[in-house]
Amino acid sequence: MAEGTFRQLTHFGTPQQHPLISNIDSCGTGAYHAGDLSDSRTIAVLKKNGITDYRHPARKVTIEDFQEYDYILGMDDENVDDLRDLVKRAAKKGKLSGDEVDKVHLYGVFGGEDCTEEIGDPYYGGGKGFDTAYEQVTIFGKALLEHIELVAAKGLGSSVP
Repeated sequence: MAEGTFRQLTHFGTPQQHPLISNIDSCGTGAYHAGDLSDSRTIAVLKKNGITDYRHPARKVTIEDFQEYDYILGMDDENVDDLRDLVKRAAKKGKLSGDEVDKVHLYGVFGGEDCTEEIGDPYYGGGKGFDTAYEQVTIFGKALLEHIELVAAKGLGSSVP
C-alpha cells in the first residue's frame, strides 16, 4: 500500500514523474508472502482512493536494496530493528559498509506523531485497519517527498532551512 500510494504522490511512471524520484519498490523483512500479490483489502482501499493500476508481487528485502535505495523505510519498530540488524550482519560479512544503516528509517518519522508513529499491520484485522494504514502512508509519503525536496535544495546550496 505504501508503494502504491507513493507512486501516485510522485506521478511515478508518467510524464509528470517527480524529477527527484528514480525508483520506488517495496518488500518485507520476511518471505512469508513472497510472490503473492497484494491483499485484496489493500487493493480495495487503493481503488477507493483512485489508485487502480497498482500490482506488486511481494518479495523479501535484499542486500542490494541497501545499495540501490537512498531510503529504506520500516512500518514499525520491529521492521526497523530487523533492517538495521540485516545491515550489521552484512557489514560483518563484508557485503555492505555498515553506513547503510543510516538509510533505515521508521516511515512515521516523516509526518507521524512525535516521529514515532508506527503503521500497524492490518492483515489480521478488519477493513478499518487498511483505511487507517492508507491514511498514514499518504501523510508519511507527502512528508517524505517534502523531506527529499529539502535535502535536494540544501545540496544545491539553497537557503532553505
